[in-house]
Amino acid sequence: MNVLVVNAGSSSLKYQLLNTQSGEVFAKGNCERIGIDGSFIGHEEKGAGKSTLEVALPDHRTAIKHVFEILETVDAPVEGIGHRVVQGGWYFPESAVVTDETLAQVREVAPLAPLHNYAEADVIEICRDMFPELGNVIVPDTAFHYNMPERAWRYALPRDVVEKHHVRKYGAHGTSHRFIWRTVNEFMEGKAHKLVSCHLGSGASLCAIEDGHCMDTTMGLTPLDGLVMGTRCGTLDPATVFYLSRVGGYSIDEIDTMMNKQSGLLAVSGVSSDSRDVCEGADKGDENCEMALEMFSYRVGQLFAEMAASMGGVDTMAFTAGIGENSVELRQRVADKLAWLGVEIDPELNAVRSDDPRVISTPNSKITCLVVPTNEELMIALDVEALLG
Repeated sequence: MNVLVVNAGSSSLKYQLLNTQSGEVFAKGNCERIGIDGSFIGHEEKGAGKSTLEVALPDHRTAIKHVFEILETVDAPVEGIGHRVVQGGWYFPESAVVTDETLAQVREVAPLAPLHNYAEADVIEICRDMFPELGNVIVPDTAFHYNMPERAWRYALPRDVVEKHHVRKYGAHGTSHRFIWRTVNEFMEGKAHKLVSCHLGSGASLCAIEDGHCMDTTMGLTPLDGLVMGTRCGTLDPATVFYLSRVGGYSIDEIDTMMNKQSGLLAVSGVSSDSRDVCEGADKGDENCEMALEMFSYRVGQLFAEMAASMGGVDTMAFTAGIGENSVELRQRVADKLAWLGVEIDPELNAVRSDDPRVISTPNSKITCLVVPTNEELMIALDVEALLG
């Protein structure tokens, strides 16, 4: 089945057209600066290289219309559309076919992810209007975490507050973590039972997966919780917000922006939110960059232990996403933090570059360590195929 996977943000729209059986990617691209001057579409087609189209994109309707016009030249008809939805809220324990009801639910839970859900809901509506003959499927990032144990998702807040405002741990990166489990289980021939999936990128989270079921994850009500990330601070004392407001004089919106867009590696290093730049700075002796890397790997090691505790042990770990798949140095730093658990990775295996899943731990390591390239688009497309046939 040929599936178009769409991922909309507040001012962007990424797309990929692929086949679920072969995994072949026919075309992919991104619409950038939607609603902003200087908008463009970057498009890449199999066998035709990359191209950039400078075009006015006043809204998402215009953007998706251009995408379909571009895809008309691709020799692979679209047979279904899958939509990555960041927040499924309290409605989506699994992916769902788009109906009037499910689309309304995506909008209802949008306050939990306002920059993404509203845009994706608009795109879903546009796709239904423009191409009523095509089925659409909602694939929420939170669905994989929906049925984690209550002890993990519940916050110790008054029950009436929790129930009225649906306050709980929702997590994120669930589609990626689900793909990692699927791939690891196949690669390890069913020998992995307690996996900590390490999705380490500009946004980062860990997930404890026991025999395919999420037991806990590091992101919480929003993707701000957990690890130190590119521009996000990760877990800190919640009273920090009150202190910055009362004593620092910052507004709630200013604190929100600070913690989501001005913190993390960017704030600690003072150089960049990109780990590659931070690693380069540390190599040149920049103490702030070194501290940023130390804090990042320390938090991964610390929360790795929390994830292991949620399963009563761990036998496998998998590095994935931008940092997890590509940073030899940060994988080694994380492994060093977990040496007390018996983690030992082989420097030569760790240095290998590959697009395939691979083991990087030594035979003596008590935990099997892998690098597994994630493929959220394929996972979304497979859900589309399963629901639409």
